[in-house]
Amino acid sequence: MDDMKFALLIDSDNISADYIKIILNELSKYGTVTYKRIYGDWTRSNAGKWKDVLLANSINPVQQYSYTSGKNATDSAMIIDAMDILYSGHVNGFCLASSDSDFTRLAMRLRESGMYVIGMGERKTPEPFRSACEKFVLLDLVANVETTSKNTSKNVHDKEDALTPLSEIEQALVKIITENGNDGTFMDIGELGSRLSKMYPSFDVRNYEYTKFSKFLEATAFKKSIKLVYSETTVTAYLQTADITLEDIRKEVIAILKQTENHSMNVGELNQKLCKKYPDFSITNFGYAKLSRMLGDFKECKLTNFGKIITLR
Repeated sequence: MDDMKFALLIDSDNISADYIKIILNELSKYGTVTYKRIYGDWTRSNAGKWKDVLLANSINPVQQYSYTSGKNATDSAMIIDAMDILYSGHVNGFCLASSDSDFTRLAMRLRESGMYVIGMGERKTPEPFRSACEKFVLLDLVANVETTSKNTSKNVHDKEDALTPLSEIEQALVKIITENGNDGTFMDIGELGSRLSKMYPSFDVRNYEYTKFSKFLEATAFKKSIKLVYSETTVTAYLQTADITLEDIRKEVIAILKQTENHSMNVGELNQKLCKKYPDFSITNFGYAKLSRMLGDFKECKLTNFGKIITLR
């Protein structure tokens, strides 16, 4: 992606000048920035801070007067310019720096034309705009990581404003490895991280105050499901082998069902019995997202009532 050419379009009404270095540094990871434009009403006093950094960073200011109170003319000017640049054929991608959901449709339209779209904004950015981008960077979280002391203790459990719940991330990681990994049990973390980012465009380990994906995976939250193995050139993520085997679970399920009058039981009740028998039992350790799916794979069992009841065949 190093040879890609990007157009950087900044909405000065919704992005602080304090983020300019972060924006340019982040974008440099993806390619060369050939267009640098920022939109706003430069006659306003609150635009002063941006004026101080425009020349130093070779950003071209586009004047847009607010003709009507309450109407955002900046958005319209930015959208029109984006389409003009798109049809010029001079770029491969766009970076839309704004926390405004009004740019959701623009991001979608640019991607429909084959553009790689990166969004940058703060945590307040609505989810539709984030999801419309190929990648979305939360500037305030990145800024927080860069200014945090290296000696600061990091604990993902204490990160209250993480974009996606860690439990959801864990399930996604297990699913990716199970469905796409070698033998459904391991995968290079580079590919794992790439697939996870496609599922969650705003995912970034820095949101959880980590600087490396490997360190994030080593967090306590994932130790029961994922183990990292290091070699001289690669880092591989393996699904953890449970203390109990799938065969152990199959035999226990059959034994439980045989003790019932009709050889059947509610799946939820069965789960409680399994957890009582094996306190550390977790379906994610076996690569499943749902207990009913695991039970359905046992040839001696069948599911009825839309997967709510398990019974012996």
